[in-house]
Amino acid sequence: MTKGDLIVLGPYQWRVLTLQDHAALLITDVIVELRWYHEQFVDVTWAECAVRHYLNQEFYHTLGPDEQARILPVTNRNPDNPWFHTPGGQDTVDRIFLLSLEEVCAYFGDSGAKLRTKGRQSWQIDDEHNARRQATYGADAHWWRLRSPGYYGRTAASVSASGAVYVRGNGVHGRPRDGGGIRPALWLKLLEHAPTTSSMTISAADRNPL
Repeated sequence: MTKGDLIVLGPYQWRVLTLQDHAALLITDVIVELRWYHEQFVDVTWAECAVRHYLNQEFYHTLGPDEQARILPVTNRNPDNPWFHTPGGQDTVDRIFLLSLEEVCAYFGDSGAKLRTKGRQSWQIDDEHNARRQATYGADAHWWRLRSPGYYGRTAASVSASGAVYVRGNGVHGRPRDGGGIRPALWLKLLEHAPTTSSMTISAADRNPL
């Protein structure tokens, strides 16, 4: 397995984003469904949101027992929004999760410098890496959600249909009406190098600081 490979896990194809410590960070190659970040239009962080609960319960159980056994629980950092300073909330332990702003900038082309410094950018990072960040839902390009907060507590960051990193974010519920695309991510234990511990405290941002 190498970076960029496509593998099948459950009913989905997953893209390998990186390999670290005998595990691979995977994300679904396409948007698998449309879903709200939360059940109400209220201030909420990743730790409490409805989509986190869904991914670690219902979605997790769409995978078989052998596949579940290889998914590593990881401690995810949830930094504040770097442009608008919206609180990101507490660290979380997740098996299935959405990427953060820091992770999407690190693993879909290096846009980290633009994330660190807002400068004249207004709401989004629109750069040469857009094409790598684009995703489809069915036959069409569609925007997809990140776990990081957006402009304020009732928004969450996202990636636009054109592939720009929308740091301002979309509403957690109510608008746009389709809810937003979901691309689950996970850390998968590599069979040929089983780690000696049952969990990991790693994230894309930790190992590849922006």
